[in-house]
Parts: sequence; structure tokens; C-alpha cells
Amino acid sequence: MVLIKKIGITSRIMETIDYHEERDALSQDWTVFLQSLNLIPVFIPNTLFDIDNFLKTLDLDGIILSGGDNIGDHPKRDKTENHLIKFAISNKLPLLGVCRGMQVINNFFTGEILKSDNNKHVNTSHNVTLSNSPFSKIIPHEEITVNSYHQNLIKSKTLGDNLTSFAIDNSDSTIEGFFHQLLPIIGIMWHPERNPTKNSKIILENTFNNNSFWIE
Repeated sequence: MVLIKKIGITSRIMETIDYHEERDALSQDWTVFLQSLNLIPVFIPNTLFDIDNFLKTLDLDGIILSGGDNIGDHPKRDKTENHLIKFAISNKLPLLGVCRGMQVINNFFTGEILKSDNNKHVNTSHNVTLSNSPFSKIIPHEEITVNSYHQNLIKSKTLGDNLTSFAIDNSDSTIEGFFHQLLPIIGIMWHPERNPTKNSKIILENTFNNNSFWIE
């Protein structure tokens, strides 16, 4: 029998000019991708009055902070995602941050985000080196190709407390993946839902089915 797990996932905020309203939105790629891994997405709104009670009723098995938007663009989303990090820590839930989500996690642990002065990470793909042995054990390659849609960067000097890099961009040594040394928290800068490679699937499967494989 295949075990199905429920994964809470955040949405970006879209401003619809024609209707003069804000909407929570998430690419349908996420639904397709997660179902392929026997993970059921549960969408988390950005305007909940009581996030804790909402989350407690869901009985989640993990949380994803999705991509899109810059930190600070929408304070409601920033507040929601920071609350979700605290909830994940308190309830020992595995947490995955994707692109913006990784940046939110880095800031939460007192790291900083840098702005790139070029577009070399925007709408392209590049190679990253896997630099940490726990991830080398689950991905049998020293180097993998990932997509890239971001201008915000994380470097070793701006990495948050207790976060360790495991994926480094080959061209500029920026951090494309990290994990928390004590908690089941992972961040990746690429979008696995847009290009669901075998390597990305391995990372998600281990995050939510073996959520502390890197913690000794």
C-alpha cells in the first residue's frame, strides 16, 4: 500500500487589475509534480486570521514555501511564511523552501539576501556541485544541472545560522541549496516543479519521507 502524505504549500499573491483585488495563486505544475511523488498538496492562504488553528486541523506531514515574489513585496505573505517556519519547527515537520522560500528561510535564521547585478541566473539553467556528503549519498553525481529564475543570491558570508550549503553554483560560487544542521529543513534555489528531474524528485522524496537523513 502506497502511503499518501499531505503537504501544505504556500501561494504567491497576484494583483488582478481588472477586478481590483489580490488573489493567492500557485502554478498547476506543483499539483502535478507532488502527486507524482504520492504527495497531496494542501493550499495555505495568505490572509488567515488564525494560522495555527487552520494548520492543526489539516494534520500535515510537511510544508513547502513556494517561489515567486520578492521578500517585502507582500507583507501578508511574509508574515504567513514566517509563521509557517515557526509551526514546522514546533511540530517537527519537514520544511522545504523553493527559490523565494529558500530566501525566507535564510532570513529567518538571520541570514541575508544579496541582489545580483546581472541576469545570469534569470530564465536559464546551469550546473551546481553537490558539496555535502549526505546529499552525495542520495544523488550519485558530483554535479547536476538545475533551472534558474532568480536575481537574489545567497553567499557563504550571508548564510543563516546553523545552515549548511550542499549545492554551489559552478560559475559564481553562490549557494543553490542548503540544509539546517539540527532541523528537517531544506532550501533549494531552483524550481523542481517546472522541470521535475530525477535528482529533484530524490531530494523531495527524502525531505518528506526520510526527513532527517542528513542529521547524525
